[in-house]
Amino acid sequence: MRITSLHTYPVKGCHRLDHSEVTVEPWGLTGDRRWMIVDSDGVGITQREAAGLTRLTARPRPGGLRLSAPDMSETDLTEPADGPETQVRIFRSKNSVPARVADTRWVSALLGRDARLVWQADPSTRPVDGTAQPGDHVNLADGYPISLAATASLDAVNDWLAETGDEPVPIDRFRPNLVLTGAPAWAEDDWIGHRLRIGDVTFRVAGACGRCRVTTIDQETGETGRQPLHVLGRHRRAGTRLLFAVNLLPDLPAGQTGRIRTGDPVTVLERWLTSPAGVTTS
Repeated sequence: MRITSLHTYPVKGCHRLDHSEVTVEPWGLTGDRRWMIVDSDGVGITQREAAGLTRLTARPRPGGLRLSAPDMSETDLTEPADGPETQVRIFRSKNSVPARVADTRWVSALLGRDARLVWQADPSTRPVDGTAQPGDHVNLADGYPISLAATASLDAVNDWLAETGDEPVPIDRFRPNLVLTGAPAWAEDDWIGHRLRIGDVTFRVAGACGRCRVTTIDQETGETGRQPLHVLGRHRRAGTRLLFAVNLLPDLPAGQTGRIRTGDPVTVLERWLTSPAGVTTS
């Protein structure tokens, strides 16, 4: 099993960036989801309600970020390291997160509504709210720092879509950070509660990813359909959740980093949870 592609999303909900190698920090991948667009109430705006975020490309630079989108002038922003803090919330979360406002005009023009772009100055201020260990923290992702998807599982989804006469979908519909090849379809279900070694970095597999309507949005055009969410509902339903891919926690002490690359081998290691919640699908 090997890693075949690596991706980050500098602004939550934006177009992906592709990498040949990435740095892993205790809270996630360097440059991944440290920025988020929020509404006037401080709630994060995602593709769920603003599919136009697919048009946004964000490229980190030392001390800042460059934003671009079709028919808009590029803008270069600096991390507001000394600005006042405001409290923001991730989609459906009851807990607030401290952040600092970096822009209002450009992102409001992009979305055609009042909005603010905020920056998470300190990822260690947001603990993981889920299956984790004390000291686990997360960037501005929905729940966990990193997601891993398997190409064979995508092939299984696309086989189901072919049976219903629907077009196949690419892996980017699921917005993974890491994509793996060489494992059987749904092998990742059995890794929940185990550690994985990817290159020289160890991760803990915390659970399966519950999917939402973002999977129905074409990540190149912003057009929305019904698949693959409908077929996941038929084949990968666990209670109220529709499952694809798994969530990872970096197994790194505070202040330590690691490095992973495309082509790195992936090895399943010992359990870190004695009784992990299994995956049961319909």
